[in-house]
Amino acid sequence: MTLAEMQFQVPDLRLASAEIFMLLMACVILIVDLFVKDRKRTVIFVATQLTLVGAAVVTFATSTGEIGYTFSNMYVGDLMGDLLKLLVYLTVIIVLFYSRDYILEREQMARSEYYVLALFATLGMMVMISANHFLTVYIGLELLSLSLYALVAMNRDSVPATEAAMKYFVLGALASGLLLYGMSMIYGATGTLEITAVAERLYTGQVNKPILVFGLVFLVSGIAFKLGVVPFHMWIPDVYHGARRRSPYSSPQLRSSLRLRSSCACWSTA
Repeated sequence: MTLAEMQFQVPDLRLASAEIFMLLMACVILIVDLFVKDRKRTVIFVATQLTLVGAAVVTFATSTGEIGYTFSNMYVGDLMGDLLKLLVYLTVIIVLFYSRDYILEREQMARSEYYVLALFATLGMMVMISANHFLTVYIGLELLSLSLYALVAMNRDSVPATEAAMKYFVLGALASGLLLYGMSMIYGATGTLEITAVAERLYTGQVNKPILVFGLVFLVSGIAFKLGVVPFHMWIPDVYHGARRRSPYSSPQLRSSLRLRSSCACWSTA
């Protein structure tokens, strides 16, 4: 098939309007921060909270209750996804409010990067929630993970925090390798990476079951590594101990909230 014979289908951007809004606002906040002289970054904090509220409004306004696909069926919009996104917005708003005093008490970390990274982590969870393709799941999961790596290492002058971030990064890279290897095996067993198509072919029995089982083992192992699920939780004590040394990720409530958000996002793709 030549390029002339290929038909390009314009994606329905309305389904992904909340993600587009979140990305644009995160970039705007980065630019606005260049002109903010306030040490407390109150303007950035308020703008971040308004961004989350605005994303919730956009999600609610574009929700039709019907299932819709876009980006070559790699993205799905449905009522469950909208509900999970609203839950994520609410959780992030509470987390940022709760961690505000903690950040202000540590002058070296009272920077706008904390709020921007939180927005990008939220964007990663939004992508995972609406993923209808394993590669889309991977992109969202990596966006979330990279943001968390940076949050752990927010205090660049702290050796334990930097060490914890490096450990988190290395083990996260290992988990990403397991995840991608599992996806490749699933593709070999089913001939597709669309989640709905994989489920359909599994239901009809049009799969290579031994290869599919191995692929699912690697896929689940990679996700379990990312979330610190037993028995893939050996990295958690070192990372949390290092992040506890004056890092915004050290708040127990913040850590549990971030893990809860990532878990909800991953469960939505099941």
